[in-house]
Amino acid sequence: MLLITEKEVRGVLTLHDAADCIERALADRARGRAFDVPRERTRTILGTLNILQGAAPQVGVVGYKAYYATPQGTRSHVYLYDAVSGLPLALMEADFFNVVRTGAATAAATRLLARPDVTVLGQIGAGRIGAGQLEAVCAVRPIRHAIVYSRTRDKLETFCREMSDRLGIVVTPADSAEEAVSGVDILNVITKSATPVLAGAWLAPGQHVNAAGANQLSRRELDTETVQRCDLITVDSRDTARRECGDFLPLVESGSLQWESLTEIGDIMAGLQAGRVSNEQITLYKSHGMAVQDLYVAARVLELVRAR
Repeated sequence: MLLITEKEVRGVLTLHDAADCIERALADRARGRAFDVPRERTRTILGTLNILQGAAPQVGVVGYKAYYATPQGTRSHVYLYDAVSGLPLALMEADFFNVVRTGAATAAATRLLARPDVTVLGQIGAGRIGAGQLEAVCAVRPIRHAIVYSRTRDKLETFCREMSDRLGIVVTPADSAEEAVSGVDILNVITKSATPVLAGAWLAPGQHVNAAGANQLSRRELDTETVQRCDLITVDSRDTARRECGDFLPLVESGSLQWESLTEIGDIMAGLQAGRVSNEQITLYKSHGMAVQDLYVAARVLELVRAR
């Protein structure tokens, strides 16, 4: 078994490579060639252990990602086994991996659903994962200007300066969440909020929304009107959304939305369902994260590390 360190992952994994892996992973799952088990959580007073497991025979691996979240921080690892022999292949440190993989899912969805000529990006959230989200959209669309809002002003201004330097575009701080939404072509929402930070009244025709922050039923980034105004709602997995999507839960409980009506984005990637059909549609990608995404990306990292 190889131990693949953070430094080694950083040395080989790129956002574009990861996005391609995720497209393949979700398309293979849609065709019944890859398999995923929704996240399980073990909660204690000290922290929460999260485990996502799946099988990816097309790339020769089965395995899982485990991450333990405590007030002191989160540590993540991916475990890979050979799909045929069952022999352990790799134990991979996955903190940087998580930032890239989460961003890559957004990149893949944006590449599929956003209008091709967009240039202005809005974002609510300015954390470590938020940096990956911003970079992801800029990697697949010709973004020239990004407007970002976060409740902590000092942190926000630092984030904007650093991302401007990293991406070579203008990144400006917004004074409110509404300002970060107004006039933009694509919107990223990446927070840990328990109450909505995005109001549907702020949305405009043609926008694409990536919402990747809330992955528990107790969290909610999007208000009811946001979901109702979206012409196309996509998720990684309906099974995972049913267990983790606090954004949709109020509408399901009121009977105005059914879990079965959600479109799995892998079906669009596999050509089994239509995606955006007009420039006027508002599209939404609600991301929760899946083991099958981790496995395809991790298999690519293993391949690249072996080649070195």
